Amino acid sequence: MTNSLPPLNALRAFEAAARHSNFTRAAEELGMTQAAVSYQIKVLEDRSGKPLFKRVGRQVVLTEAGMQFAAIASEAFQSIRNGFAALQETNEVTLKVSVLPTFAMNWLSLRIGAFQIQNPKMAVQLNTSTDLIDFASAGVDVGIRNGSGDWPGLCKHKLCNITYSPMLSPKLAESVGGIHKPEDLLKLPLVDIGDPWWLSWFEAAGVEATDFLNQHSSQMGPQTVDGNIALAGHGVAILSPIYYDSELRDGRLVQPFELECVEEKPIWLVYREAQRNHRTIKLFRNWIFSEMEKDGC
Repeated sequence: MTNSLPPLNALRAFEAAARHSNFTRAAEELGMTQAAVSYQIKVLEDRSGKPLFKRVGRQVVLTEAGMQFAAIASEAFQSIRNGFAALQETNEVTLKVSVLPTFAMNWLSLRIGAFQIQNPKMAVQLNTSTDLIDFASAGVDVGIRNGSGDWPGLCKHKLCNITYSPMLSPKLAESVGGIHKPEDLLKLPLVDIGDPWWLSWFEAAGVEATDFLNQHSSQMGPQTVDGNIALAGHGVAILSPIYYDSELRDGRLVQPFELECVEEKPIWLVYREAQRNHRTIKLFRNWIFSEMEKDGC
């Protein structure tokens, strides 16, 4: 019986090229020439009898067969890296997490220390971004993102629905004699009135859009910025209670009405299907589920 294992050099070249979607960057990483990388990939294609890459303009992209094999190769090389790290008695394993900025600052950062204490041999690296990262090329292990959940090739677990409601500082509320009905909010500056959450919430509260859309519109960016403006007493922000639990509990913010609307796009934990059984991802997944349950999600 012939040995069906392809040459290691060809595998290394293919895995790097698939991760970078670029032969030149793969060559730089491996200390090879681009021609050598191309040759090694051709060796692999000849052995398999299938094209693994196709050229689109000046770029190379994986074929369907290439994508299937890339997932297997990536997992295999990661297992080798982890095993070699253990052989070298390396005590630290890194988990790279791509996470939404507000979720990172207002939820995860307040809890990730406990995860580190529970897993002292694991280092966590957070990369805050609203972009949909490419797991194969970005070197990220897990992502926390919002959306419909329609992401082919990824394992996805719904973490929670995001709700929203107006919040403000107690001092600002007292400045107009308190907030007793939704219309009372219109006596105060509304932060980022262009945010569609405002329209949805006021409509649910029975307030006509014409009553508040005449305010000056501003765009402050992430919800964290809006929350800081509200905490400073400079306006009413439309915020998610899950991100401001401690501020509400301590009385630094008040949520004058129980009415909460639900954002159409929930928060998800996602990672590549090929990594579903990785120990570090399992540990993080189980931990974050447990934390979400504590918050009633």
